[in-house]
Amino acid sequence: MTAETMADHWWWRPGWRPGRRFYTWHFTFRTATEVHRLADAYRRGLAEVAGLDLVPDRWLHLTMQGLGFVDEVPEQDARAIADAARRRLVGLAPFQLRFHQPEITPEAIRWEAEPSGPPAAVRAAVRAAIADVWDDVPEPADGFAPHVTIAYSNSDGPADPVARALDAVDAEPATARIEQVDLIVLGRDDRMYEWEDFAAVRLG
Repeated sequence: MTAETMADHWWWRPGWRPGRRFYTWHFTFRTATEVHRLADAYRRGLAEVAGLDLVPDRWLHLTMQGLGFVDEVPEQDARAIADAARRRLVGLAPFQLRFHQPEITPEAIRWEAEPSGPPAAVRAAVRAAIADVWDDVPEPADGFAPHVTIAYSNSDGPADPVARALDAVDAEPATARIEQVDLIVLGRDDRMYEWEDFAAVRLG
């Protein structure tokens, strides 16, 4: 996947507005030192490329499954879903993910997570947990592509400068051990996905 042009990622998607927050399930990488090393190499490589918002270590994430806007989801439902996820995820063991060379999409530069099967299994368990509490599970079941973004595009323009910068980076692959999935309260007011923790669910 290599886009030829970049587009602004930060347009306001349906339902979003400044100050609004969203419950969503993510893998986060706060203690993943190998991922931080790889991210630092690519941040340095992309630092002089205009039109990008580089993601710091604390906000690196792998989006799993949205739940809904905080003002529309009762907190007791969110907690009940987290409890259901604990019951379901006890049967899935922790696993390793590998990241190497990022790819260019129109709105972001991102690593595809390898292998994709374990994250998909966690997402399926989370969706089943949501179905334990709600009649309808938000977001389509299909089309999940686990990835971690290192930079978001904030303007329209050619992708060639991004491609040249990525090609100049020589960095060893990174691995991360995934031991939990987090239900977070997400915001996107300042051209960055930032969050507060709501619940952490361990695997295994």
